[in-house]
Amino acid sequence: MTEIRKANISDLAEIETCAVAAYTMYVERIGREPAPMVADFAASIGKSHLYVAQEDDKIVGFVVFYARQDHAHLENVAVTPGFQNRGIGRKLIGFVEQQAQQDGYNRIELYTNASMSENLELYPRLGYQQIDRRVEDGFDRVYFSKTLD
Repeated sequence: MTEIRKANISDLAEIETCAVAAYTMYVERIGREPAPMVADFAASIGKSHLYVAQEDDKIVGFVVFYARQDHAHLENVAVTPGFQNRGIGRKLIGFVEQQAQQDGYNRIELYTNASMSENLELYPRLGYQQIDRRVEDGFDRVYFSKTLD
Protein backbone atom coordinates (compact mmCIF):
# COMPACT_ATOMS: atom_id res chain seq x y z
CA MET A 1 0.00 0.00 0.00
CA THR A 2 1.42 3.34 -1.06
CA GLU A 3 1.03 6.21 1.38
CA ILE A 4 1.54 9.84 0.34
CA ARG A 5 2.71 12.20 3.05
CA LYS A 6 4.43 15.55 3.44
CA ALA A 7 8.20 15.16 3.29
CA ASN A 8 10.42 16.14 6.18
CA ILE A 9 14.12 16.93 6.22
CA SER A 10 15.01 13.43 7.45
CA ASP A 11 13.72 12.16 4.06
CA LEU A 12 16.22 14.25 2.09
CA ALA A 13 18.82 11.55 1.35
CA GLU A 14 16.18 9.10 0.13
CA ILE A 15 14.54 11.78 -2.04
CA GLU A 16 17.89 12.70 -3.62
CA THR A 17 18.64 9.00 -4.24
CA CYS A 18 15.23 8.55 -5.85
CA ALA A 19 15.75 11.59 -8.11
CA VAL A 20 19.13 10.38 -9.32
CA ALA A 21 17.81 6.86 -9.94
CA ALA A 22 14.70 8.10 -11.75
CA TYR A 23 16.44 10.65 -13.97
CA THR A 24 19.82 9.06 -14.77
CA MET A 25 18.38 7.40 -17.89
CA TYR A 26 17.78 10.84 -19.38
CA VAL A 27 21.32 12.21 -19.02
CA GLU A 28 22.51 10.74 -22.32
CA ARG A 29 19.37 11.83 -24.18
CA ILE A 30 19.55 15.40 -22.91
CA GLY A 31 23.33 15.70 -22.90
CA ARG A 32 23.52 16.75 -19.26
CA GLU A 33 21.78 16.15 -15.95
CA PRO A 34 18.10 17.05 -16.09
CA ALA A 35 17.09 19.90 -13.78
CA PRO A 36 15.36 17.56 -11.27
CA MET A 37 18.67 15.79 -10.59
CA VAL A 38 20.17 18.97 -9.18
CA ALA A 39 17.07 20.54 -7.59
CA ASP A 40 17.21 21.98 -4.10
CA PHE A 41 14.97 19.43 -2.39
CA ALA A 42 15.80 20.76 1.08
CA ALA A 43 14.27 24.11 0.09
CA SER A 44 11.18 22.37 -1.32
CA ILE A 45 10.77 20.45 1.93
CA GLY A 46 11.18 23.66 3.93
CA LYS A 47 8.43 25.35 1.90
CA SER A 48 6.12 22.31 2.28
CA HIS A 49 6.13 21.78 -1.49
CA LEU A 50 7.39 18.20 -1.44
CA TYR A 51 5.43 15.03 -0.71
CA VAL A 52 6.72 11.47 -0.75
CA ALA A 53 5.19 8.17 -1.75
CA GLN A 54 6.14 5.59 0.83
CA GLU A 55 5.73 1.82 0.90
CA ASP A 56 6.44 0.27 4.27
CA ASP A 57 9.37 2.40 5.45
CA LYS A 58 10.86 3.09 2.01
CA ILE A 59 10.39 6.22 -0.07
CA VAL A 60 9.56 5.03 -3.58
CA GLY A 61 8.68 8.35 -5.20
CA PHE A 62 7.98 12.02 -4.64
CA VAL A 63 6.25 15.04 -6.08
CA VAL A 64 6.99 18.76 -5.84
CA PHE A 65 4.19 21.26 -6.48
CA TYR A 66 3.09 24.72 -5.40
CA ALA A 67 0.70 27.56 -6.16
CA ARG A 68 1.67 29.93 -8.94
CA GLN A 69 -0.63 32.88 -9.66
CA ASP A 70 -3.90 31.32 -10.89
CA HIS A 71 -2.89 27.65 -11.04
CA ALA A 72 -0.95 24.90 -9.33
CA HIS A 73 2.47 24.15 -10.80
CA LEU A 74 3.61 20.52 -10.82
CA GLU A 75 7.39 20.97 -10.66
CA ASN A 76 8.65 17.40 -10.38
CA VAL A 77 7.36 13.86 -10.07
CA ALA A 78 9.68 10.87 -9.79
CA VAL A 79 9.41 7.19 -8.95
CA THR A 80 12.31 4.88 -8.11
CA PRO A 81 12.89 2.62 -11.16
CA GLY A 82 12.12 -0.63 -9.31
CA PHE A 83 8.69 0.76 -8.43
CA GLN A 84 7.76 2.29 -11.79
CA ASN A 85 4.80 1.03 -13.82
CA ARG A 86 2.79 0.30 -10.66
CA GLY A 87 0.64 3.44 -10.74
CA ILE A 88 2.67 5.34 -8.13
CA GLY A 89 3.43 8.25 -10.48
CA ARG A 90 -0.23 8.50 -11.47
CA LYS A 91 -1.21 8.38 -7.79
CA LEU A 92 1.21 11.25 -7.03
CA ILE A 93 -0.17 13.32 -9.93
CA GLY A 94 -3.72 12.57 -8.78
CA PHE A 95 -2.74 13.74 -5.30
CA VAL A 96 -1.52 17.05 -6.75
CA GLU A 97 -4.76 17.48 -8.67
CA GLN A 98 -6.81 16.79 -5.54
CA GLN A 99 -4.74 19.20 -3.42
CA ALA A 100 -5.00 21.89 -6.09
CA GLN A 101 -8.77 21.62 -6.11
CA GLN A 102 -8.91 21.73 -2.32
CA ASP A 103 -6.81 24.89 -2.44
CA GLY A 104 -9.21 26.50 -4.93
CA TYR A 105 -7.25 26.00 -8.17
CA ASN A 106 -8.90 24.54 -11.24
CA ARG A 107 -5.78 24.20 -13.38
CA ILE A 108 -2.44 22.43 -13.19
CA GLU A 109 0.54 23.38 -15.33
CA LEU A 110 3.79 21.51 -15.73
CA TYR A 111 6.67 21.10 -18.12
CA THR A 112 8.86 18.22 -19.13
CA ASN A 113 11.95 17.89 -21.26
CA ALA A 114 11.26 17.21 -24.93
CA SER A 115 13.71 14.27 -24.74
CA MET A 116 11.56 12.56 -22.11
CA SER A 117 9.34 10.86 -24.68
CA GLU A 118 7.64 8.75 -22.02
CA ASN A 119 6.26 11.91 -20.42
CA LEU A 120 5.15 13.33 -23.77
CA GLU A 121 2.93 10.25 -24.10
CA LEU A 122 1.85 10.01 -20.44
CA TYR A 123 0.58 13.51 -19.78
CA PRO A 124 -1.94 13.59 -22.67
CA ARG A 125 -3.30 10.22 -21.47
CA LEU A 126 -3.89 11.86 -18.08
CA GLY A 127 -5.85 14.73 -19.65
CA TYR A 128 -3.06 17.28 -20.05
CA GLN A 129 -2.81 19.35 -23.22
CA GLN A 130 0.38 20.75 -24.67
CA ILE A 131 0.31 24.54 -24.47
CA ASP A 132 3.87 25.61 -25.32
CA ARG A 133 7.36 24.50 -26.19
CA ARG A 134 10.46 26.60 -25.66
CA VAL A 135 14.10 26.50 -24.66
CA GLU A 136 14.69 27.63 -21.08
CA ASP A 137 17.94 27.45 -19.13
CA GLY A 138 19.36 25.41 -22.01
CA PHE A 139 16.58 22.77 -21.80
CA ASP A 140 14.04 22.05 -24.55
CA ARG A 141 10.84 22.13 -22.51
CA VAL A 142 7.31 21.12 -23.40
CA TYR A 143 4.56 22.75 -21.34
CA PHE A 144 1.26 21.10 -20.46
CA SER A 145 -1.93 22.24 -18.77
CA LYS A 146 -4.99 20.47 -17.38
CA THR A 147 -8.26 22.02 -16.32
CA LEU A 148 -9.67 20.22 -13.30
CA ASP A 149 -13.35 19.35 -13.02
